[in-house]
Amino acid sequence: MKPNLQVEVPGGATRVLLHACCAPCSGAIVECLVDSGIRPVIFYSNSNIWPYEEYDRRRNECVRYAQELGLEIVDDTYDHEAWGSCIAGREDEPERGARCLECFKFRLLRAARYAAEHGFPVLTTTLASSRWKRLDQVDEAGRWACSQADGVAWWAQNWRKGGLQERRGEIIRERGFYNQQYCGCEFSVRE
Repeated sequence: MKPNLQVEVPGGATRVLLHACCAPCSGAIVECLVDSGIRPVIFYSNSNIWPYEEYDRRRNECVRYAQELGLEIVDDTYDHEAWGSCIAGREDEPERGARCLECFKFRLLRAARYAAEHGFPVLTTTLASSRWKRLDQVDEAGRWACSQADGVAWWAQNWRKGGLQERRGEIIRERGFYNQQYCGCEFSVRE
């Protein structure tokens, strides 16, 4: 059952860049945005995902979903080596620890820079829907990333509320999404 959650873009902006981590986390958020009259451009930037075959599988699910809804999707460059340099020294951190914060900063900075270069005044992310993530870390990373990009505002939305978490599970089943069992990086696999 679809939630009746209507959202408004901060500042009344008409263009939103949605950083997407995967199709399962994107499903209910994208549906909510579209139902609220917002057609986001999806930015798939996830150099943390390992191995590459896993990255490709998750990307393909996001592309499939975007195409089914007639939404534009941007596929950022996969650079696991640069991501690895960003989190270096934090490999032994637990899931939801300091490694994750740096990972979010890495990905959201790429999204914020893309937003600034392409005229998107607002950035939000599906990271705020995942059970694997701490919302305070996602918000901190998003605010920081947008502070590094001129003219881009951070939309700190808790995408788990308003029935979206329940709808997420329904969409996964309805669409037959591949639903991964770990966050993405090689360090999260071991946990």
